[in-house]
Amino acid sequence: MLAVIKTGGKQYLVAPGDKIKIEKIEEKEGKEVIFDQVLLVEKNKKVEIGTPLVKGAKVMGKVLKQGKGKKVIVFKYKPKTRYKKKTGHRQPFTEVEITKIQDTITKQ
Repeated sequence: MLAVIKTGGKQYLVAPGDKIKIEKIEEKEGKEVIFDQVLLVEKNKKVEIGTPLVKGAKVMGKVLKQGKGKKVIVFKYKPKTRYKKKTGHRQPFTEVEITKIQDTITKQ
């Protein structure tokens, strides 16, 4: 069983048991989170595509941890003007384990 969910401005292809890193959401570790923006659900070779969302479909997950990604160096440089600026950035993320996909195909 597969689903495509939308969160944080990105789309993720998920299945039960998958661990994904998404844009940071404000949930504590160990709490359950529900993704209700489901774009596609596939079960037993039957595909249901939303327009734009699949009605009644939800994906449940469990927050494993909150963290920060690896540091990305941002370096600005202008030649002949003695201008250089070096900064770093660590993008915050939330790691989620997908526990269940509730769809409308099983209700039919």
